[in-house]
Amino acid sequence: MKFSLIVPIYNRPDEAKELLESLAQQTFSDFELVLVEDGSPKPCAAEVETYRSRIDIQYIVKENTGRSDTRNVGMNHARGDYFIFFDSDCIIPPHYLETVARLLQDNPADCFGGPDSEHPSFSVLQKAVNYAMTSFWTTGGIRGGGINLEKFKPRTFNMGFSRDVYEKVGGFKDMYGEDIDLSIRISQAGFTTKLYREAFVYHKRRVNLKKFYKQVHIFGQARINLSILHPGSLKLVHTLPALFVLGSIAIVLLSIFLSPYFLLLPAAYIVILFIDALFATKSLPIASLSILTSMIQIFGYGLGFLRSFIEKRLLRRGLEDTDTLKKKYK
Repeated sequence: MKFSLIVPIYNRPDEAKELLESLAQQTFSDFELVLVEDGSPKPCAAEVETYRSRIDIQYIVKENTGRSDTRNVGMNHARGDYFIFFDSDCIIPPHYLETVARLLQDNPADCFGGPDSEHPSFSVLQKAVNYAMTSFWTTGGIRGGGINLEKFKPRTFNMGFSRDVYEKVGGFKDMYGEDIDLSIRISQAGFTTKLYREAFVYHKRRVNLKKFYKQVHIFGQARINLSILHPGSLKLVHTLPALFVLGSIAIVLLSIFLSPYFLLLPAAYIVILFIDALFATKSLPIASLSILTSMIQIFGYGLGFLRSFIEKRLLRRGLEDTDTLKKKYK
């Protein structure tokens, strides 16, 4: 069983070095790395050359076309039986590939994914963002780490599938939420998808709050596009951040015009977040910052969801309406 690890990269030579070092320490050796440079002004060619003697690397340089096409280019060059996708800001634990090889034998799957976690070297902010993106109290656990309110769908920070899946289903579409779209299409084609909890990666996250807000805002918008492409894919858990935003507005109005005691509801939620974050991170600074990152996670996603819902579902306007979107991504 040979693995092809496919990683798109753009302007991140420092991250490439950390990723390459983690792959050089893998306890399972039958793999290749297909690293695809997406037209980066700051390429990682020097870092690649440093690790060529320790890793089987295909280093592909192409014009900038976006992450979906870049991953597809990687698959076109891959020689393995299974394709595994990471983001360039991931660090891979030494036993990751050994774990995946064992799980594929003991608990076979056509498509699989695992959770993401924090590395001890991450900053306080990165760890707080990690909490916000993985906690049951902020995302419903949909990233696969614990209690889950939605059937698991692998994401491209930690996702793998067989060559047979690729040949029958195809690659990634040029859209936000492209990994969820592909996960849905894989299931619709009759392939099995499983969560391998033991096969986790360290994910560095966004390095500042502005980038984090932009990321989750796009996630919220993408969920509406996905619901248009795949009717029935929208679940209650996906609407919770938007409902939270609307509920927060209602609570503020009620506290102004009826009673300030309504503010006890968000206060109770913040206390729950803090206690859960403190228990999860074992750090008072991280738990405190996690309150802020959790609010950014919820409000950023919720506002993106509401924005796209109003534009595309209610007003049927924007860059693409429902029919155009279906035709574009058919």
